[in-house]
Amino acid sequence: MKGSATVQLPNLAYRYYERRLAKSLPADKLPHHIGVMVDGNRRWAKLAGSPTLAGHQAGADKILEFLDWCEELNIKMVTLYMLSTDNLNREASELRDLLEVIGGTLDRLGETNRVKVQQVGAKDLLPPELAHKLSALETITANRSGVHVNVAIGYGGRREILDAFKALLGQAAHDGRTIEELAENLSTDDIESALYTKGQPDPDLVIRTSGEQRLSGFLTWQSAYSEFYFCEALWPDFRRVDFLRALRDFADRQRRFGA
Repeated sequence: MKGSATVQLPNLAYRYYERRLAKSLPADKLPHHIGVMVDGNRRWAKLAGSPTLAGHQAGADKILEFLDWCEELNIKMVTLYMLSTDNLNREASELRDLLEVIGGTLDRLGETNRVKVQQVGAKDLLPPELAHKLSALETITANRSGVHVNVAIGYGGRREILDAFKALLGQAAHDGRTIEELAENLSTDDIESALYTKGQPDPDLVIRTSGEQRLSGFLTWQSAYSEFYFCEALWPDFRRVDFLRALRDFADRQRRFGA
């Protein structure tokens, strides 16, 4: 009994701290849109002595848990960096496993009956089956009013900007305008209207787990004035208290937007 009580005491203290932290967050200073780089799944598996697949699955499980936290706190929009264009160059067997985990995660998102899912990325880079699943999920969840979840799958910031310019050039040609005419009148609003995230607010906060402190091509255009929070925890180990700390840190900052 004594050993059991010793274990329970830290857990009780932890839960108490977590509740206090949650209550201290000012609702009017929480981010509306959060970008998350779900990093560290492979390292988590290695440290656990488990196959890489186990790390990817643990990371996928954490995504569902994380979205529950966002819903509780009334966070309206989340962009999850799940598969970059660089990830598509991984060893064939790992990529196959990763795509299978991603497909299963998409199924689970659809089954929640709460979240609205939108892909941000290049569908033409994905296997046809996964691209079809993404399109179907976007249609099925389009009218849901829960958290809007952008799944960045087959995503790269440079690729997104390149695709935006291709779309603008194609539209100009369709309209009978010359490249010179397009260049003369081109604005940042035009570019934003051609991004994968067109019509959406830019992320207020970008979180990256695993201790890495770089963007790795995530929301290159959209994150120009985002606040960044880097967490040492590997993504599968990311706890609700880690999330609350990130939100408290964000709420305490004075956003300047370049001024």
